[in-house]
Parts: sequence; structure tokens; C-alpha cells
Amino acid sequence: MNRDLPRHPRDLRDLRDVGAACAAALLVVTAVLVGTAIERSDGTLHVNWPPLYARWDPHIGPGTPAALAVAVAVVAYGPRLAARLPWRALLGAAWGTTTAWTFSLALIDGWQRGVAGRLTTKYEYLQVIDRFQDIPGTLRTFTRHILIDSPDPWPAHTAGHPPAAPLTFVLLDRIGLGGGAWAGVWCVTVGATACLGVLVTVRALAGEELARRAAPFLVLAPAAVWTGTSADGYFAAVAAWAVALLALAVTGHRPRTAALGSGLLFGLTCYLSYGLTLFALLAAAVVALGTARVRTEQPRTEEPWTRSLPLLPFLLAGLAVVPLLFTLAGFDWWEAYHLLVERYYQGAGGIRPYGYWVWANLACTVLVVGLATAAGLRRAASAVGAPATGRSRLALLVLAALLMLLAADLSGMSKAETERIWLPFALWLLPACAFLDRPRPWLAAQATVALLLNHLLLTGW
Repeated sequence: MNRDLPRHPRDLRDLRDVGAACAAALLVVTAVLVGTAIERSDGTLHVNWPPLYARWDPHIGPGTPAALAVAVAVVAYGPRLAARLPWRALLGAAWGTTTAWTFSLALIDGWQRGVAGRLTTKYEYLQVIDRFQDIPGTLRTFTRHILIDSPDPWPAHTAGHPPAAPLTFVLLDRIGLGGGAWAGVWCVTVGATACLGVLVTVRALAGEELARRAAPFLVLAPAAVWTGTSADGYFAAVAAWAVALLALAVTGHRPRTAALGSGLLFGLTCYLSYGLTLFALLAAAVVALGTARVRTEQPRTEEPWTRSLPLLPFLLAGLAVVPLLFTLAGFDWWEAYHLLVERYYQGAGGIRPYGYWVWANLACTVLVVGLATAAGLRRAASAVGAPATGRSRLALLVLAALLMLLAADLSGMSKAETERIWLPFALWLLPACAFLDRPRPWLAAQATVALLLNHLLLTGW
């Protein structure tokens, strides 16, 4: 009898959110069907279960009960605790729960297959530990082994990254933490701190309330399937803290120390992965949004840019440290990058069709960030034109991250395996979930995606 009454605006928003999530799910289904047809036809995708680098292998494992328990706990209590815990306690709880979620998902595959053996395959960094006995000498000759037809070529991951990536595991080995088990533990425990870097950034730019609303979604992200254990999870954490320190510096929280630390971590980020230089886009957005917040909340002070300008020498000083050390050691970043491009097209990158992966990569991203993020991005797009508030700043931050990811996509240097490679970018889409009105059903959807992926597929990373 109420058919003629208009729907409540909140109900309409929820329907649009569900529509956005369904569209994202349809993209994934299309990528699976089209990719399977292409792979069966000519085998040019070089993945067993497109669009993911995975194979169909339904299984359970010792991590199954723990993963279910963490998922139920976060869905039931996560939003309430995120709203009530003191801020520092929230950060500690978020790190601990993210670590537990990541380890439990990895242990679905068992300790050896899920953790200890992941970084010991023929493609991984641990294969080259013995070649770094003379670290300066290895750095001087690093570029001579990037191409496939060069003498004693590096394994795929070592060739595809600057030497700070393999050096991390060399240094772990030097201090007695050698082997795949310690490498896996390092990547999970350090990678889990990435969510804290994102939360600190959101709080600095958009306010504590939105950061608290985003926290459960960062904790329970399907991205944990690939964070445990992949070195890209560790890269994501370094990049996240570089951005977080920059946000703190621009908004006036120990600005000089934060700017120096941010520069140092940005420099390290660029020597962990060539593609992470795209974080310059997000860094520019952070400076602009932090300046906007200061201008809005402290209108009677001097112009915000005049306050930020003295931070530049500290940021640049930190930024110069890692590049200077590697350059003095004999490693040429630009030469290595150009050789990497050549190496990329010598392998599967030269065969995989751009016309498929340029959109199927986005389907991979849907699986990494979950359906809730698709709904949150819809909300973020509508919040961009709102008055200058925390919500509009958060929306712009998320859309800047999306721009960063799209730039990586269009480059053609990430055809497949982006569920791992794009982890540092994808994490910055998750705060869009703070815009969702009913968090628990969306958190359940996030957990369901992760649990299905890890129980039905054996992922390659």
C-alpha cells in the first residue's frame, strides 16, 4: 500500500552501491570467461586461472579455522571497536588483526606451501643470496645480468626490481634470519603495517572519524591473500609509511622529522620497485590535500604553502640518501630500468596480449580490494564535488590512488600478476569503504571473497 511513497535516499544509495558491486563482479566473471577462452585457444595469457596467476585447487588447511574466526570477529566487532578504542590502541589492534588474518589465510595452504616455501621458488629473491657475498661488487655488475641472454641472468623477480629488494633478504640472512620461513614472516609482519600507514594518512588529511570507519576494511582486505607471503606486501608497507609521514609533515605533526623520514622511505621505495615511482602522483595529492586542510582549519595563519616550503629541504635530503648510496656503489637505476623493459618483452610480457590485460588487470584489482571497495569508489566519486570537508579530501585521495593504478595499467608493463604487483597501489583504494553506511554486510562480503579465493585456488604468490 506504500508503493507510491518515494524511497528513502539512504535506500537509493544502498541500491546504487549494490549495483556498483554487481558491475565489479560482472567484470571479474567476464575476465574469467574471456581469459579462459583465450588461454585454451592460443595459450598467450600464461596463467592457469585467468585473470589470476593461480590454479584451481579446492582445499582446506590448518589456517582455515583461524581465518574463519578472524573474519567472524572483525565483521561482528570490528566497526564498534574501531569507533571506541583509543587511537593508539586501534592502531595496535589493527596491526595485530591484519597479521593474524594474513597468516591464517596463508596457512590454509599449509606452513611449507603457504609461508616457508613461497619465497624460495626459482623466480624469487632467495635464489640469489649466495651471489651477494661481495655486495659492492654485485651492485657494480648488477645490470649485466638483467637480460635473459646475458651471462648467468638473474631470476625473474631479481631482474625485475632494483637491488634493494634482494638486498633486504641478503641482510636478513646476514643477521641470522635466513631461509624461506624468516623471509615469509618478515613480509607478513612488515606488510601488515601498511594498513597503519594508510590509516595515519587518512586521519591526517580527512579526520579521525573517517579513518576509524576505514579501519575494519583495511584489516579484512582480500589483499591479504597476496600479502602473505609476497615481497610486494613489504614494498606496500614502505610506500605507505612514506606517504603517511608526508601527510604528517604537511599537516604540522613534527614536520621536519616527518619530512626527512618520508623522503628517506620514498627513496627506498624507488629502489624496491621501479613501478613505485608512480607514488609521486599520490605524494602530490597528499601535499595538496594537507595544505587544503590546514587552510580550512587554520584560516588566520600564514598561507599553508609558506609553512610547507621550509619542509622541502628535509624531504629532498631524505630522498637523496638511498639513491646516493646505490649510485656510489655503482648501480645505475636508469640503465637498469631500460634493461628491465627489454627483459620484460623477452619473456611472457612480450607475448601476453595488451588488449586483454588492460581491462582484466582491473578485474584482478576487484579481487584484491573486494566488492565493498567498488561500492565505496562509487560513493567517493559523488563526494568529490562536495564542499571542502574531510569526506571530499578522502574522496580525492582515493581517486588519486586510482589514477596511480590506471597509469600503471596503461603503461603495459603490468600484464598479469597485478594481484601481487599492484598491492602497494590497491591498498589506497580501500579507505573508500569509509563512505559506506552499513559496514557489517560489506565486511562479510570482503571476507567471503578472500576465503573463497584462498580455499578454491592455489595462488602463485
